[in-house]
Amino acid sequence: MENSPEKADMGLFCVIVNYALGSRILKIAKEAGVTGGTVILGKGTMRSRILEFLELADVRKEIVFMVAEKRVGEAALERLVDRLDMTKPNHGIAFSMPVKGVLGLRCGTMEGINESRGVASPMYHAIFVIVDKGGADTVIDAAKSAGAKGATVINARGSGIHETAMLFSMPIEPEKDMVLILSEASKTQAICEAIRQACKVDEPGRGIIFVLDVDKTYGLYQ
Repeated sequence: MENSPEKADMGLFCVIVNYALGSRILKIAKEAGVTGGTVILGKGTMRSRILEFLELADVRKEIVFMVAEKRVGEAALERLVDRLDMTKPNHGIAFSMPVKGVLGLRCGTMEGINESRGVASPMYHAIFVIVDKGGADTVIDAAKSAGAKGATVINARGSGIHETAMLFSMPIEPEKDMVLILSEASKTQAICEAIRQACKVDEPGRGIIFVLDVDKTYGLYQ
């Protein structure tokens, strides 16, 4: 009879830092045992009168996504927090989200994807909003009116069959804005409802909102 090893809990670990720091994040995370990650470009929404006067309120960001065993990922985040001084304001934020199943990693599995792990109610949520390019400002304004502290905008593109335009008789997929908002759990419903009304996401093709639980956060300030 073969011994079956205990299935490892997996997590998605996200770190948002200023532009050009993504490679350093991956290097430090690999030192802690994370096998790899993906770096994408985004845009922060820091607000201050001086920055807005200098037209620097929109700060380029790099978002690093890493999937790893929970214990390995948490150790990596602890190391990143220490190395990047993320206990100080504006030095980046990091958070982790539970993953139900993974393919493509040697330690990953899709078994037991419907099992409940009895996770306690989270203190934070990650709200993802996908809208047409140019709609991010509406999302952010609505979210802040409902209590959100800030957001990160990620450029993306859609592939909806009803949203394909034509250019020189060739189909093109429209660009999208993906807005990531970390929300206190108590404010999530109000923020989502404000975005829903402002962006009219109940109408076909106007946008999508989805929410994920967050296990741990670093670098967030009230």
